[in-house]
Amino acid sequence: MIVLKFINPSFIKSISFISFDLYQKVFPLEKRETDVIIIDIDEKSLGKFGQFPWSRSVFAKIIENVKVSEPKAIGFDIFFSEKDKQSPEEIIKAYNLIPTDVSELQNIKGHDEIFREQLEKSKSVIAVLGSSVPSHGTHDRSAKARFLSKGGDPKNFTYAYPYSIGSLEKLEKSSKGLGSISFLDQTDGIIRSLPLLVRFENKLYPTMGLEMIRVGSNQKNIYIEMNEIGINRISSRPHKIYSDPNGIIWIRYKKSLKSQYISASSVFDGKFDSARFKNKYVLIGASAQGLFDLVKTPLGVTIPGVEVHGNVIENILDQSYLVRNPNTYLFELLFSILVAVITFFLSQKIKPKYSLSIFFGSLVTVIIIGFSVFLFRSELVDISYPIFMLTITFLTGLYFRFVEENRIALANLQKEAKLLKERELAGGVQKSLFPDITRFENFIYAKNVPARDVSGDYYDVVKVGKSEYFFTLADVSGKGIKAGMYMAKASSIFRTLSNLSYPLEKVVFGVNNELVEAKFKGMFVTAVFGKINIETGEVSFVNAGHESIMVFDTNKNFEFIKSEMPPIGIIKYFTESMVKSKTINLKDKTFVVYTDGVTEGYLKDGQELGADGVQKIVTNLDIVTPKNLVDSIAKELDWGAEKLRDDITCLAINIKNTELVKPERKKKVEGEKKA
Repeated sequence: MIVLKFINPSFIKSISFISFDLYQKVFPLEKRETDVIIIDIDEKSLGKFGQFPWSRSVFAKIIENVKVSEPKAIGFDIFFSEKDKQSPEEIIKAYNLIPTDVSELQNIKGHDEIFREQLEKSKSVIAVLGSSVPSHGTHDRSAKARFLSKGGDPKNFTYAYPYSIGSLEKLEKSSKGLGSISFLDQTDGIIRSLPLLVRFENKLYPTMGLEMIRVGSNQKNIYIEMNEIGINRISSRPHKIYSDPNGIIWIRYKKSLKSQYISASSVFDGKFDSARFKNKYVLIGASAQGLFDLVKTPLGVTIPGVEVHGNVIENILDQSYLVRNPNTYLFELLFSILVAVITFFLSQKIKPKYSLSIFFGSLVTVIIIGFSVFLFRSELVDISYPIFMLTITFLTGLYFRFVEENRIALANLQKEAKLLKERELAGGVQKSLFPDITRFENFIYAKNVPARDVSGDYYDVVKVGKSEYFFTLADVSGKGIKAGMYMAKASSIFRTLSNLSYPLEKVVFGVNNELVEAKFKGMFVTAVFGKINIETGEVSFVNAGHESIMVFDTNKNFEFIKSEMPPIGIIKYFTESMVKSKTINLKDKTFVVYTDGVTEGYLKDGQELGADGVQKIVTNLDIVTPKNLVDSIAKELDWGAEKLRDDITCLAINIKNTELVKPERKKKVEGEKKA
């Protein structure tokens, strides 16, 4: 984009022109009074004098009427390149008349001569135009102004045309000035700038506006000051104009004033206030549609070409012209690079919502700088291309970030897929660690519903004699694979020690000390360990930092037995006496243990179940069996939510029916369920 700006093709220029035009549209120049009056060749005048060009006597009369008011200068935005067709000699040629037969006609003063005399008597300026092809009947013309330069030759920096088009030689010699009406070619046809100096046939000429000011100020010379990069200042005393290195100024257009125009027919007839032209610069040009002298301006309107020169005169007089400074161009480029690079970098490093704020902040900064320089220094700063450059680089930065984040997201998805597979595998392994206790479900039943792939809860039942069973329900702190591994460690120790038929206190003692030695930093286990004799109904249990144990009788009178010990796996036990157990009889009673995933689980209404909720579920049961009770609790919490709050694990003991479930019956029940 920097290279494009250096090359500066037409489409890049058109981007820059957007901001140049915007300045004037937002802050148009408004004037109520003007030093320039335009005598308008309008539709009314064409109706009076007929087709154009008119007889030179018409213009002679207009000059005669105007000069009485003592204007500063009179300028013609018109060419008089051919002899007046209504002059006597032209009439003789047109009708093939014999000169001796029309001797009186030959003695009549011609219209060109009448016009020439008026030009000579007035401070008049005639137009001259640059051309790429020679014109018919041209003569060796020269500018009326004398150019004095300091610091170099301005011809090396001005725009040049190989040929020129102007008026008849005698008319040009009788005028006080020759002013260029050449505009620079614009791709969109809008006249934004104008060269104060141009070269025709390697001779310098001032623009129409500058020449009229020179003539109006009674000056002979135009001074040109040069610097190392070109033209710096152009002066026609007392007026000094700072231009770009090629002698170009950018025109600051005002809103058109109807009062600035007066019809040529009215001036011809003398129907005007004589004070109107006093000390004014008078331009004569055409606004009539059929004469095709209309141009577009940055204000978005179309005006007669003569008004452009009027704006130039006003700009020079009140120093309101605009300048495109080469140093400003360099600042624009460096500033654009800096802001674009910073914006691009930040678009990669910070969140999009913040980078968007920086992007829009940069846009606002560029706009404020541009308008401030325009208003306070009358200089044109290109904000369109920096904004264009900033937008492209920012969007490119976002694109690269999108590609990179897509790549990272894809890599993360692959990792997550791999981890999911590993978690599923770990979950499958863990599920295999849960014992199959369906044989005991008439009197001991437990269930685990994991919240994630891997559960941190655990239960186990180990038969150690004809009527004795060790049981446990535990909850590991934390979640995920690490908690599952810790749980697997605890379960393997419990099963090993239980199978050795150790006393309950010794089993808990061993499990605790082994977990302490396992060095799962920061992890612990809340658990209920127990041993029940289904013949006597005696149950001994240890509550190590776990939820209160629920015990209720056949009349559903509830008792909650709180924990009297800290969780296991935190501190090492030195003696078995540190393990505190309790013994109760379960004849006609039900023993219920659950994890905090039950009491803190969410119901459909968004409320937690709580211990009261468990009690309510039990109260509403018509038939109380371990399996019916545990399944009812699990069903109440596992109602189809997208994600469970925590693992749901519950174990219930009731020795009313101690019959073991036979394998054949189990298979039959499972077959009925599938059917």
